[in-house]
Amino acid sequence: MGFKMGIVGLPNVGKSTLFNALTRTAAAQAANFPFCTIEPNVGEVAVPDARLDKLAGIANSKQIIPTRMTFVDIAGLVKGASKGEGLGNQFLANIREVDAIAHVLRCFEDGDVTHVEGRVDPVADAETIETELMLADIESIEKRLQNIVRKVRGGDKEAVQQERLMKAALAALEEGKPARVVEVDEEDAKAWTMLQLLTTKPVLYVCNVGEAEAAEGNAHSAKVAEMAAAQGNAHVIISAQIEEEISQLEDDEAAMFLEEMGLAEAGLDRLIRAGYDLLHLETYFTVGPKEARAWTIRTGTSAPKAAGVIHGDFEKGFIRAETIAYDDFVALGGEQAAKEAGKMRAEGKSYVVKDGDVLHFLFNT
Repeated sequence: MGFKMGIVGLPNVGKSTLFNALTRTAAAQAANFPFCTIEPNVGEVAVPDARLDKLAGIANSKQIIPTRMTFVDIAGLVKGASKGEGLGNQFLANIREVDAIAHVLRCFEDGDVTHVEGRVDPVADAETIETELMLADIESIEKRLQNIVRKVRGGDKEAVQQERLMKAALAALEEGKPARVVEVDEEDAKAWTMLQLLTTKPVLYVCNVGEAEAAEGNAHSAKVAEMAAAQGNAHVIISAQIEEEISQLEDDEAAMFLEEMGLAEAGLDRLIRAGYDLLHLETYFTVGPKEARAWTIRTGTSAPKAAGVIHGDFEKGFIRAETIAYDDFVALGGEQAAKEAGKMRAEGKSYVVKDGDVLHFLFNT
C-alpha cells in the first residue's frame, strides 16, 4: 500500500515543475500561465529507503522492489473555485480522490513569473485555498442535510449518525475552522471518512523557495512554518527548480550537486518522509535471495492485516509471522544468523507490526 498525494496550489506557484521533478517525467506541462495543467497528471515514484538496499545486500537479493507513492498534479485553483470559478468544480472533485494534500506555496521572488494575485504572500495563498475548500464543504453539507431529513425523521440509524457528524463539521466550518479539527470517536470513524469532506484531508505545506534558499529557507517560508505549527500541520522547504535539475542527473552527479548546494538529501526524500508522518505510515520488509521488497502499512497495523497487503489470502489464512527487527537482521548479518541468535520471533494475530520489521508470513491456503 502506497498513498496518493494531491499537489495543489494557486496557478504559477511551481506545482507542475515540482511534479515533473518528482516523477522524472515531462507529463505535466510547466508553463507561466494559469491552468496549464488541465487534467490531473498522475505519476508514481519509488519511495527511497536506504534500509531496503542494505537488506538486499546482506541477502544477495536478485531484485529490489521499493514501495511506491502516487502524486497527482491537480489544476491550479483561483478564488471562487467553490462556486465553479476557473476549473473549480474539477479541482474539488480531484481533491476528494487523494489521501493527503501537498499544498505548494510560492515562497520565491521572481518578476518573470506572474502571480495570479500580483503579490508574493504564501500565508494569504494558503488561506485562499483553505477558504475555498471550507466553502465547498459547507455547500456540500447543507445539501446533504436537506436530503436526509426524511430518513432522520424515520429514525434511520445511519442517517442519524450522518446528520450528527455533518452538524459537528458544519459548526467548525462556520467558525472558520477546517473539518479536520473535529474530534471523532472510533465508532464514527468510518462514517466520518465516508462524508469525503475536503477539509478533513491532512495538509502538508510545501514551501517552494529559490535555489539559494533551499537549505535554510527564507522569510516567506518562516511565516509558513509559523502558520503550520499553529494549525498542527507539517511543512517542508523545497526548491522545485533544484529538484528539476536533480531529476535530469545520474545518481552520482545528483549527490555531488546536492553537496554543492549544501543539501543533505533531495527534496523528494523530505517530502515522502513528511507525507509518511502525516498519514501515520510505516514500512516493513520481506527479504530473500529472489527479492528484497518494501511494503507500506499504517502505524498500528496487525500482522494479519500487514500480510493482507501482499495478498488477501495471506490475511485470511494467517497462522503466524516470523519476525526479525531490522537492526538485528543487519547487525547479525542475515536471517539464519538472527535465527541462531534467538532474534527471530514467532508472532501471532495480535502482533502489531513495527517500522522496519523483516517478516515472513505462514498461512493456510
